[in-house]
Amino acid sequence: MEMKRIHSGRLRAIGYDANSRRLRIQFDDGALMEYAGIDLEIWRRLSSAASPWSAYRDNIEDEFQATAVSAADAPAAKKNPLDDLFG
Repeated sequence: MEMKRIHSGRLRAIGYDANSRRLRIQFDDGALMEYAGIDLEIWRRLSSAASPWSAYRDNIEDEFQATAVSAADAPAAKKNPLDDLFG
């Protein structure tokens, strides 16, 4: 699953697999959580939100059950070259 790096609240990367309807979230502490049963519209709202952290808290966190994902099982998010300048 391709991960998109973001910086919003505690979120650091998000990814979505439309075929399996799974959402993967990486938090600022490195934890990876996966949510099943996420439809494409929820993903679109999260990935295009002005505040993805708020969208996650309002629409996903308490609505779907999370499963922890081992970092070894997940590819790293693509590094944004500007992170070194502004991180």
